[in-house]
Amino acid sequence: MRRAGVIDGTTRAVTGRRPDRPRVPDRPRVPDRLRPGAVLRTLRRHRRTLFVLAVVALLVQMAVAMVTTAAEQTPTIDEPVYVGSAVVNVHEHSLRYNPEHPPLGKLVIGAGTLFTDVRTAPGFTGDQTELGRHLLYESGNDPWRLMLCARLPVIALTLLFGLVVLAFTRDLVGPAGALTALALYTFSPDVIAHGSLATLDVPTAGFLLTSVWLLWRARRRPLVHLPMAGVALGAAVATRMSALAAVPVLLPLAVLSFWCAHRARNPGPLGLRAVARPLVRGVAAAAGMGIVALAVVWASYLAVDPRLRWTTPPQVPELRGLRELAVQWMPFPEPFRDGMRIQFGFEYHRYHGFLFGRRYFGSLWYYLPVALLVKTPLGTLALWAAGTVTLVAVRRLRSAAPYLLVPPAVLMLAAMDGARDFGVRYVVFLPLFLAVAAGCVTAVRGRWSPVATALLVVWVAISSLRTYPFYLPYANEAFGGPARTHRHLHDSNVDWGQDLGRLADRLRTRYPGERIWLVYKGGGEPSAYGIEASDPRTVAPERVHGLLVVSDSSAALARGRLADLLDGSTPVEEVGHSITLYRR
Repeated sequence: MRRAGVIDGTTRAVTGRRPDRPRVPDRPRVPDRLRPGAVLRTLRRHRRTLFVLAVVALLVQMAVAMVTTAAEQTPTIDEPVYVGSAVVNVHEHSLRYNPEHPPLGKLVIGAGTLFTDVRTAPGFTGDQTELGRHLLYESGNDPWRLMLCARLPVIALTLLFGLVVLAFTRDLVGPAGALTALALYTFSPDVIAHGSLATLDVPTAGFLLTSVWLLWRARRRPLVHLPMAGVALGAAVATRMSALAAVPVLLPLAVLSFWCAHRARNPGPLGLRAVARPLVRGVAAAAGMGIVALAVVWASYLAVDPRLRWTTPPQVPELRGLRELAVQWMPFPEPFRDGMRIQFGFEYHRYHGFLFGRRYFGSLWYYLPVALLVKTPLGTLALWAAGTVTLVAVRRLRSAAPYLLVPPAVLMLAAMDGARDFGVRYVVFLPLFLAVAAGCVTAVRGRWSPVATALLVVWVAISSLRTYPFYLPYANEAFGGPARTHRHLHDSNVDWGQDLGRLADRLRTRYPGERIWLVYKGGGEPSAYGIEASDPRTVAPERVHGLLVVSDSSAALARGRLADLLDGSTPVEEVGHSITLYRR
């Protein structure tokens, strides 16, 4: 009999066999529904529902941002003019105010006032600026409620244009690209800022994008989509005259769409007759689209005043040369043509500008591109560039490049040639068109492309959410954020008079009973919000002591007495990144 021994800590029997090893507990079994492959299959099965939920979430956050912003902001410089003119358009059926802009956008604004018991000013004889002030502060109306109701229709339109961005991009590259484009649109600080105001910039841009999208769809069904594209183009022109610059671009695109639709149905060899006949028909179709657009412009004027009663106001300038000839030959209503004369008259003037701390007189051709670099999220700039390259480089997307890149390029050049360096609102169409272009980056096949796109979109979202609710003075991180925008830009880029109500709250809570000196640039009336202040420019500088409150747009262009007052004052805090409080 052999004795048992100990080898490596285990007892071996005399038979030489190893003892049984300890039993390892079984690992818990992962249910089939939780395995990675099953999760992916579940997501694919519900991808349509998830897509809808993502769209709703993006639009809801945009709606919340715009509505809360609209509810907190006092009237900007232009809004009282538009709201006063809208009330006269809707309630008195008169075109006599604000002829430099067509009535459709103001009819949209005026639709919101139908839900209020607005008191009009029949027989009022002042100018359009005085009309807005009278309606808001002297007629017994609640300025907060009236402004919110006037802004809500523009907010609704802005959300609807988000669906156009979504649909256009989905037609090009599918749902992933559509969500990317919609995210850039709904998180765009400029779109949120101006889409929550009773102004005309975002409605004009949205109608133009809608027209281009319908032109793209006309490549398959031209007889259905070309008339609708004409309606959208007419709506843009009937909202703001600057949309006329897009007409020479969109009508040739209509010919191109008709030609492509014909070639898709008749893919045979190209001969002289095969080229000439569809080309002639395409020109006729484009002419029909133009007639539809013209009819929409006429309809917008007739909707205000069916009798089209009009007397040329005294502020209409006399034009000469080609501009006057072009105005005379345009087949628009007489008030539209007089409005064009007023707009051309603005271009003869020179205005003060401000860029990166430099005050200048006149306009700079590079102002708008530079301002866009400041006011656009860095992630958005990267995706705009990548989307533009993708449209040109990817073969199946090249046909969309003329639709997405040429119209905004022409409109951008027209805006750069303007005389007024007042803000990026003049090119607010870029975040709409280039959001669609940016969504096309999802067509790039690469291992890291989806990850990079997702990270850039998240960066844009974080940058936008951090500026809430101060979207108007937004600047990206490279330029110091919204707190430093007033050092680089002025006017509607940062301070458009929107923070008078916030200033009233700040003075009431932190500076009760103090002597207030105020230089305010905006469309609001300080006394209507409980601000009792004096203008420091009307007294000797040595008499100005206490709290000096100055709008940043006024400080940017300060000269003479105001500049001396600011030099002898110490900034103590700011309100809404648009108004600075100084101690003197």
